[in-house]
Amino acid sequence: MPNYRRYYINGGTWFFTVNLKDRHADLLTRHISSLREAVQTVKQAKPFVIDAWVVLPEHMHCIWTLPENDADYSGRWRDIKKRFTRALKGNGIWQPRFWEHAIRNENDLRRHMDYVYLNPLKHGWVQRVQDWPYSSFHRDVRKGIYPVDWAGDVAEFSAGERR
Repeated sequence: MPNYRRYYINGGTWFFTVNLKDRHADLLTRHISSLREAVQTVKQAKPFVIDAWVVLPEHMHCIWTLPENDADYSGRWRDIKKRFTRALKGNGIWQPRFWEHAIRNENDLRRHMDYVYLNPLKHGWVQRVQDWPYSSFHRDVRKGIYPVDWAGDVAEFSAGERR
């Protein structure tokens, strides 16, 4: 059995990939209000900054920054998953683990933010990044971080990676 070791840094910034067990399900977008409520409830109890987030039907990518004296992203994910599962009256809907990457610098942050926002395009859900409704991209457009017509480097994604 693999020995998973997490890297914890107080006040760190992290990129996450979290998947449903059934990679053909659409629970995350179909029940987006329950997911948003779970995130907000956990965020109120255990604060963190959402730097970027995209929710696809069966997985999501996000980037969080934790408070200076806190590194417990695992507890936050556990609580979000539990709350969402309870809201759906489900069981065993999540893959048991998640993938995380500690953001190293501004360039790494920007590359991962671009990856988050390009994901609906990569998987073939939309033709333009701005058309995916379940993304903090729209917030970042309002803040002037991204132009509304931004498309990143779409050429890097092959047709074989789509959906």
